[in-house]
Order: sequence, then structure tokens, then C-alpha cells
Amino acid sequence: MQLGHLMPLTDIGSEPAAVREYAERAQAIGYDFLEAPDHVLGVNAASRPDWDRTTSAELFHDPFVLFGFLAAVAPKLGFATGVLILPQRQTVLVAKQAASLDVLCGGRFRLGIGIGWNEVEFVGLNENFHNRGRRSEEQVAVIEALWKEPHVVFEGRWHKIGDAGINPRPVAGKVPVWYGGHHEKTLERIAKYGDGWMPNRYPPGNEALEVFGRLRALTEAAGRDPKSVGIEVWVSMGEGKEEDWRKEAEFWKKAGASHLCLTTAFNRHHHRRIAGRSLSDHLAAMRRYHAAVAEAL
Repeated sequence: MQLGHLMPLTDIGSEPAAVREYAERAQAIGYDFLEAPDHVLGVNAASRPDWDRTTSAELFHDPFVLFGFLAAVAPKLGFATGVLILPQRQTVLVAKQAASLDVLCGGRFRLGIGIGWNEVEFVGLNENFHNRGRRSEEQVAVIEALWKEPHVVFEGRWHKIGDAGINPRPVAGKVPVWYGGHHEKTLERIAKYGDGWMPNRYPPGNEALEVFGRLRALTEAAGRDPKSVGIEVWVSMGEGKEEDWRKEAEFWKKAGASHLCLTTAFNRHHHRRIAGRSLSDHLAAMRRYHAAVAEAL
């Protein structure tokens, strides 16, 4: 399994020196990849007293800009979006940005995508919130066509390209596309089109094993090899000790996970964040977790 870390940007800040040090240390400790979430707009909590999700107080660098910066800073690390809200962005532009990043980082990028939940962002970005799931399927088809061929003719329900293409294109002809989300429709899309899945809702146990088995069955039914579809599981360390973390990593490896993504600031579902909020707190936690699970990977 590969081991990565979800970047705790709200805690460590947006300054170049902090982001650089964080990436350099992650690489030196032995992490395989860094992951960053995507939000373009955060609501003003003062005007929405009942709002309990992402607000403007939380910090999100644009993932393509962030990873473009880090690609040269940490030349051994992979990068992944966890996840990019695809249907709130222009499809052809995402294809171009992902291809450019892929070229500049030497093929170390995975495009994790989701359909989103925050209608405020869709309105602000002038995209339709209500057809986002169906539209995302066509978006992936458009993106992968632009990656594969120098010129594309495409006419679908939401996209029209008249014999045009992007340059540069990914060296391998595509960027791995991984899906976030837990809806049954998401599993169906992964089985048909995806290179991997990024669930964060399941603790180790029978529920996770059952849904992993369902994804493999759907993948086989779609005529694909289940082993070709990776699974990235989020883990946390706000509770428990080294032995607990190691046993959890062993469970996920046995269950067939290909990637673990440590989150030290995520505090939803069964995950609990660490107490500290400084750069040094997160780096210390990363070192401690890596030392605990390295042999289980």
C-alpha cells in the first residue's frame, strides 16, 4: 500500500514557506503522496447560523496551483485531489489543467473527482447543481478523449467540441481518475470508468468489506478486472495508539486497499483530528504514524 497525507492547510496556513516545509518533510519521512481537497467558495457563517459545513474560515488552495508549486519542491511525492468537484468546473479546462500538471510532475498525479454537495459554489461558478451527477459522466468522457487524442470531435448532451484538442497531453495518454463519494451510483461509475475509489466513511469492519465486495462484483459485471481499480481509505490518529493504527493498516491491506491517506485535521464520520494545530504538531503526528504503520504497508 502507498501512504499519503491529506494536507491540513487551514491549520498550517497558505504561505509558501509553510507549504514547502510541509511537503519536504513528508517526503523525507517516507510518505508516498500528498492529497488536497477542493472548495472554491466558502460561505459566510455569520449570515448562516445553522450552517455546519465548509465556511470561508477554512483555507483551500486551488489544487492545480498548489501541486504545480509542490511538484518541483518534492520530486518524489505523488499528488491527488481528494476530491475535485468536477461538475462545478469547466470540463475542457479541467482536462487542460490536469494534463499540464501531469506533464510538469512527471506523471505523479491522480485526479480524484466528486460531484459535490454545496449548491452555493455551483451558483457562484455558474454551473447547474441539479444535474451534476449525470453531467459528470459526460465530463469524464470528454476529459479522457482530450487526453487520448490530439484532436477531438464530441457532441453530447452538455458538451460540444468541433475538431480541437489540448496541448500538452498526458505522457501516458491519460491521468488516473479516482472517484470520491458513497452513493450506489458512484460505485457503478467507478466500476465502468474509474481507476480507483476514495471512500472516507467506513471504519474497519464488515460494512467496508461488504461494499468493497460490491464494487468488485460491479467491476466484473462491467467486463473489467477488479484488481485494476484501486481503493484509497482515509485513516486518522486523533484516537488510539500505535498498536491500534498498525492493526487498522493491516486490516485495510488485507481488505485490498491500495492506498492509505492519513488525515490529521479531518473530524467527521469516525475520524478524529489531532489536538495540535501548528505545522510542527502535524509534522510530529506524521512521523509518529509513519513509524507505527511502516511495516504493515
